Amino acid sequence: MNKKISVSLALTIAIIAMTVTFSVTMILARQIFDQTIPSVQEKESMYSKLAELDKYVRANYYGDIQDSTLFDMISYGYILGTGDRNATYYSAKQYTELLEVQSGNIVGVGVDVVKDTSGYARITQIYSGSPAEELGLQVGGFITAIDGADVKNLTRDNVLTRLQGESGTQVVLGYMSPDSETAEYTVIRSKYVIPSVEYQMTDGSIGYIKIIQFDSTTLTQFSRAVNDLTGQGAAALVFDVRGNAGGLLSAAVDCIDLLVPKGDIVWAEYKTGERTLLGESDDSSVDLPMVVLVDGQTASSAELFAASLRQFSGAQLVGQNTYGKGTIQAEPHRMSDGSAVVVTVAKMITSNGESFDDTGLSVDVEVAASSNTDAGAPLTSDPQVSRALAAAKLLTGSSTDSPASTSGSTSAGTSEPASAGDAAAGEDTCLLYTSPSPRDCS
Repeated sequence: MNKKISVSLALTIAIIAMTVTFSVTMILARQIFDQTIPSVQEKESMYSKLAELDKYVRANYYGDIQDSTLFDMISYGYILGTGDRNATYYSAKQYTELLEVQSGNIVGVGVDVVKDTSGYARITQIYSGSPAEELGLQVGGFITAIDGADVKNLTRDNVLTRLQGESGTQVVLGYMSPDSETAEYTVIRSKYVIPSVEYQMTDGSIGYIKIIQFDSTTLTQFSRAVNDLTGQGAAALVFDVRGNAGGLLSAAVDCIDLLVPKGDIVWAEYKTGERTLLGESDDSSVDLPMVVLVDGQTASSAELFAASLRQFSGAQLVGQNTYGKGTIQAEPHRMSDGSAVVVTVAKMITSNGESFDDTGLSVDVEVAASSNTDAGAPLTSDPQVSRALAAAKLLTGSSTDSPASTSGSTSAGTSEPASAGDAAAGEDTCLLYTSPSPRDCS
């Protein structure tokens, strides 16, 4: 009898357990169903609207539609509609060009320009090994026409775009030398390397290093610059990241690691609140006073560089407040047609656990930029560089100049204000050129 009761009880318990399990499963399934259906309905509505729009335009539009252009524009619009200000869509051609830029290779003529008051494109830089160097074009000369198009009617970006093209293709340049001699050249586009680092030792034994961008060539060039300057007996280092919009986060982390003592450099904070450590420094460091030159175009990885040197090594920031882009974008996701998309995936968190996104970094010594400094001019003709060299000299204890105008601390760290004065500097700039290493992106 007891045995029969035990079996009955066991069966009853099993039935109850199955009933409860079935009920819970049904409730969860219903919740998933309720969440899924609106999502499916929204997507169906979106695709139906797009199909309706496409059908109407194709039936009524007078002109011809280029499907490849249309698809690219739809993709641009989608990314714009997400509200992600740092997201980017690249057409297949643009993505190919991006890979060339990130590897340090550009196919073109080999010059950088600004639009002069004359309306022509004044040459500010000629890159080593480029067609422009081989032709003997000069800094301070002017490009007056490109393939017959008057440069006066083009923006700077339009000029640079027209100068670039596939390797081996031709472009016809109208050129005027600094002494106003005119000529026309047929140039064969070819690859050349844009340096990401320039450096020199100043007369005051202050090492000056300009980081143009962070790419796969930067670490090798930067390491060589630091080693060379410290080997020459630099008493302090000035790092110039003005106009540096960032680039590869991993390259910036590697450069920071060369300079600062052991510690965590940067975390990624995801929308769930979870944080992942992306970079840390080892025990080796450079034990010299440091100053970082920044401006309103210093952004992203370059801001991390400045913030990290201030937080780890007490570096002072000179110039103007930075841009305030403290987010991390995923590596470009390549689409099946060769195009690619980049979206923001996390917020950048600095070594002290703070973010400079939207706020930027405030400087310790504020100095207005000068619009009259020409390429190739002495460093001290640039008031921001001159002030940074003076601040670095003060940090070495060899200057007693009175303090300059200062501003408060940054959202990502604090530092005492620096003093300002005049400092002499040499005029020769050493450009480093290295073969590009495999593309690295984090």
